[in-house]
Amino acid sequence: MTRKASLERKTKETDIKVELKIDGNGKYDVKTGIPFLDHMFSLFSRHGLFDLRLRAKGDTEVDYHHTVEDIGIILGDTIKKALGDKRGIKRYGEASIPMDETLAMVSLDISGRPYLIYNVKLPRKVKLKDFDPGLVEDFFRALVNHAGITLHINLFYGRDAHHILEAIFKAFGRALDQATMIDPRNKGVPSTKGRL
Repeated sequence: MTRKASLERKTKETDIKVELKIDGNGKYDVKTGIPFLDHMFSLFSRHGLFDLRLRAKGDTEVDYHHTVEDIGIILGDTIKKALGDKRGIKRYGEASIPMDETLAMVSLDISGRPYLIYNVKLPRKVKLKDFDPGLVEDFFRALVNHAGITLHINLFYGRDAHHILEAIFKAFGRALDQATMIDPRNKGVPSTKGRL
């Protein structure tokens, strides 16, 4: 069984296409129009071993918010579609990632119940070139709402905003990889309810 999905989302503000293969090799081809975001999704793909092709055009002349949030929406929908009935998955995943002076942890549950805890204190009034790192929380909120994932992102410490977000995206990739793995001992859905 190949777990993959392709989706498109087109609005008056954005035009986004995503192809995702859960059981991939970490190959990525990402062009969002926001270089810092391209870097983050490349890290997510490589460290989660997902094959990801992402194309996004948005009204970035206004700001980056619509593009970032809409990528979260469509990536969440794509993850959900690629997982299908979730039969045999491990369901839970967790990863702690150091990035120089930074340590971040991501824990998640592919539960069907969207919830985000985002305990990340960023340096005040910092931008990464022209990218507002505060938009990352909006991305993850949109993603969990559409993927049906409970996601806890905790920053233990860190000084550099780039390092903080890099550790988070790497940890998210690894935690999602762990949670989406098939456990051969589990013949059904990993829930006493019989569905997720």
